[in-house]
Amino acid sequence: QVQLVESGGGSVQAGGSLRLSCTASRYTYSINCMGWFRQAPGKEREGVARINTAGGTTYYAGSVKGRFTISQDNAKNTAYLQMNSLKPEDTAMYYCAAHRGYCYTLQETAFSDWGQGIQVTVSS
Repeated sequence: QVQLVESGGGSVQAGGSLRLSCTASRYTYSINCMGWFRQAPGKEREGVARINTAGGTTYYAGSVKGRFTISQDNAKNTAYLQMNSLKPEDTAMYYCAAHRGYCYTLQETAFSDWGQGIQVTVSS
C-alpha cells in the first residue's frame, strides 16, 4: 500500500496563500493519479484537484479553479497544492490521495490510498 504524508497546512488570513505537500512512499511506481480532497466541519468530503502523474494533466473543482494549482515533482515522489487568494470557506481538513487506475475522476471512491489529512484554516 502506498503511504502518503501531507505537510504545509496551517492558519492564514483571507487573501493569503499556503502550499500543501504530499510525499508518497512505498510502491510509488504504481501511482497513476494523485488528488487533493477536503472536508469542512459538517460537510461531505469533496474533490479539489487531481493530476495524472504520467502526463501532468490536471483538473480542478469549480470552487478552486483559478486560485489553486496542483503540481508534482516525480523525482521527490511529491505532489503539491498551491493555494492562493484563500477564502474562509476554504477552511477544511485537506487530504492527499492516490490510485493506480486511469486518472479521469475526482470521485473519492476511485482513490485507494489516503493520507492522514492536514488542517487549513482561513480567517476573515
